[in-house]
Amino acid sequence: MDDEDISGESSAKRRHGYTEQEITRRLIEAIFEQRLPPGERITETQLAGIFGVSRSVVRLSMSKLSDIGVFRKTPNLGYTIAAPSRAEARMMLNVRKMIEPDMVRSIAMSRSAADIQRLADHIAIEEAARQAGDRSKLVRLTGEFHLKLAEISGNVYLVHILTQLQVLTCLAILVHAESETGCPRDEHSSIVSAIVEGDGDKAAAGMMHHLTHISEELQIDNLRPEPSLESALRWLGAGPESLICTS
Repeated sequence: MDDEDISGESSAKRRHGYTEQEITRRLIEAIFEQRLPPGERITETQLAGIFGVSRSVVRLSMSKLSDIGVFRKTPNLGYTIAAPSRAEARMMLNVRKMIEPDMVRSIAMSRSAADIQRLADHIAIEEAARQAGDRSKLVRLTGEFHLKLAEISGNVYLVHILTQLQVLTCLAILVHAESETGCPRDEHSSIVSAIVEGDGDKAAAGMMHHLTHISEELQIDNLRPEPSLESALRWLGAGPESLICTS
């Protein structure tokens, strides 16, 4: 956004409520901080009241997030917050493993002093949140680390793709991870150290190790069938094997 936008129309919109872009960013931040519960219904009216805007402004934001799978729209029911299955999480992590190791390998070979400083500053902020015991902020920052790398790559398509994948991964963590408290302190710093050294292979290996750790947290290789409405309806339609009397 340029200076004219900041001082002109955008400022006017802020006086009357949030812009669509601000609402979208705020909702993504809420997911990064694990404040939005997967599977819960969320309405335009709720958000319009919270942000002080019309439902049409909220609708633009929710539609954008719906397009990338963050919200799921059901006819006559509205939106629910996505609750990715393990199968979906597996696909997400597989795509990230295809993208992110090569991304950091490239960054390590072309990084500038400004890039290094930007990453060092982010690691320092992560550590401060960890020391302060601010779990929500730490989880958000560890998610934003991956987006910061995408921004440093200079590839706007990577930024768009990884924003979608990172937000959905955060929702999958809420659904499936048993003890996620933010990425371990050494994994991000190890990736940054390899980038500083200009060692692309080491940076790529560090990222692959990191994504594998996330996969383990999500138990994506658990082959146990996940409950679904379709399977439940089939079970109900088959009739009871025995009738249990509780009276």
